[in-house]
Amino acid sequence: MTDITKGLGVEITLNDPNDFLKIRETLTRIGIASKKNNTLYQTCHILHKQGRYFIMQFKELFALDGKETNFSDEDKARRNTITTLLEEWKLLKIVNPEEVKEPVTTLSNIKIIAFKEKANWALESKYQIGTKKT
Repeated sequence: MTDITKGLGVEITLNDPNDFLKIRETLTRIGIASKKNNTLYQTCHILHKQGRYFIMQFKELFALDGKETNFSDEDKARRNTITTLLEEWKLLKIVNPEEVKEPVTTLSNIKIIAFKEKANWALESKYQIGTKKT
């Protein structure tokens, strides 16, 4: 069996099978904010492939699809910090914690929208898992 992520993403395990949907929803509320129009651009997604789970930055998903991408250390730092937060919130367990030690970023570089504030924001995703964009 080939490694499906080709070194991309952070492999995780779920504490409970129902946590997949919680993580997916939570990730829709974490990203980069544009305050001028109250839009949040989702940074990371949860991917389930061949019985394994990964937290992936959207540019890593483009790379997985064979598309050109400019995945940077800043993108990796955001992904690592978001994945660590999800573990701190007890939504998942990181398989190899040393993989997310660095680079990391400060929380001031990530916007987290509370569930109760969700209706006040336009939540945008630059990647849709399971759909092909034309």
